[in-house]
Amino acid sequence: MMISRVILLLALSRAAIAQLPGAEAPKPAAQQPQVEDPLGRGTPRGTITGFTEAVHRNDFATAIRYLQLNDAQRLNADTLARKLSQLMDRYYGEPVQSIDASPTGALDDGLPEDRERIGPLSVESKKVDVELVRVTDSLAGPVWLLSSETLREVPALHRLIKSTWFERAMPPAFVRPVLFGVSLAQWIILAATILVPIIVFRLLSGVIVGIARRTVGASRRGALDSMYESLRWPVIVVLTLAIHLAYMPFMRLPLAFRISYGHVGFVALIVALAWLLRRVLTVASDRARYLMSGGTHSGARSLIMLAERLVKALVVVVAALAILTVLGVDTKTALAGLGIGGVALALGAQKSVENLLGGVFLLSDRALAVGDTCSIANRVGVVEDITLRSVRLRTAEQTLLSIPAGTLSGSSVENFATRAKILLQTKLHLRAATSVAHVRSTLDRIQALLDTHTELEHETSAIRLVDFGADAVLLELTAYVLTADNTRFLAVRQDLLLQIADIVEESGTLLPQPAPQFVVPAVAAPVRNPLGTDDARLART
Repeated sequence: MMISRVILLLALSRAAIAQLPGAEAPKPAAQQPQVEDPLGRGTPRGTITGFTEAVHRNDFATAIRYLQLNDAQRLNADTLARKLSQLMDRYYGEPVQSIDASPTGALDDGLPEDRERIGPLSVESKKVDVELVRVTDSLAGPVWLLSSETLREVPALHRLIKSTWFERAMPPAFVRPVLFGVSLAQWIILAATILVPIIVFRLLSGVIVGIARRTVGASRRGALDSMYESLRWPVIVVLTLAIHLAYMPFMRLPLAFRISYGHVGFVALIVALAWLLRRVLTVASDRARYLMSGGTHSGARSLIMLAERLVKALVVVVAALAILTVLGVDTKTALAGLGIGGVALALGAQKSVENLLGGVFLLSDRALAVGDTCSIANRVGVVEDITLRSVRLRTAEQTLLSIPAGTLSGSSVENFATRAKILLQTKLHLRAATSVAHVRSTLDRIQALLDTHTELEHETSAIRLVDFGADAVLLELTAYVLTADNTRFLAVRQDLLLQIADIVEESGTLLPQPAPQFVVPAVAAPVRNPLGTDDARLART
């Protein structure tokens, strides 16, 4: 009873002290930080890779640290590790990249969370699954080890090993390892899996295109030849690399070599796929723009061009992330860094982002298109290109003007390519002494000319008397020329004005002339000009 009272008093006193000002609460025990395993056993793929590399460099002291050994297996651990490595070199056919690279392993394989099945060893008629077990290391924390159950099957499987077909068919010098643990026979087969598909696909593509050229019409042969030249080699390279990598597990190559060579092969395949996708985008974009030829689809063609550039950039980014994944880089961290870097870049380059969005909105609104004649920022020219950040305008002086796309939202843009007709408006000055009858006759004859002209819009063409001035009678001509071509408009306007001048001259209502100016000769002696008249006679006239 006394002991319980003492314990109660101690507890109450401790709680009271904790309520006092300045009293510090007891600190929890410091949590031990998670230490990354220096041997790479934190993931299933890291365990298989590290074990294979350790055996192939004859570092069996390190290799046995990847094995879950019981007391009986620990006595001959070096021999067990060597035999397991030989079995995996010959009979493990799964790509190393297919092994899970996460610390938890695959959680949807139907096994307990501390178990991972990475693939079978099929030796003759016997098949054994290679399993990993997750244990807790006193120094490195949770690690993955090759299970003792799998190691128990190794001696029996190793006794079933037989020579491969090329080991039996080739001379002994061809089956001995010569480079990176790979024999000369395997190097020959490895090279053949590249050269033979290239030759076969090259010949096959020529035959297929030759047959296609005979079946399609003459109008489509140009497009077919262009597509063939653009896609031939990317397709051949992608198919060749796919066959080459797919055949590697059947060549009995050392697993360590397959790991290193697989990285190179998959990187090459990713680059080839990106190359092929970019070529496909170029061909599809060119074909779409060709089908949309004409002034009515100029905005759509520009949108296709911009979309092509954006998708090509996206293909490069995805390919780079895939290459990082193959090389073992944590892409989640890379993506997080890319997101943070993107936000920082957007904040630091607001004008560039504004120009980018301005270009997208400009094309989506179909305000401009490549080939349009426009007036932008009081400069007139032809749009040569719409990039992700600017609009390039070829001016009448043949200079190239680059206008940021973001500034177009705050400036006036006048697109002359959207018009179907051009306004012709001018004023005619007749002599002030012209009679009303002559004015009315001139108006009727000019109006008849406007009504019969084939390149004018008759409903809106008109000539009207607008004013009687002190020096002239003012007429105003308004008409729409039915063309969108400015060069043709200038030619029609010139022809029409010359015909109107003939009408005015024939009706006797001459155009007003400026008052004559008398020029005082600089010297007294007459100077004869090239036409044979002197300055004095010119002054009198």
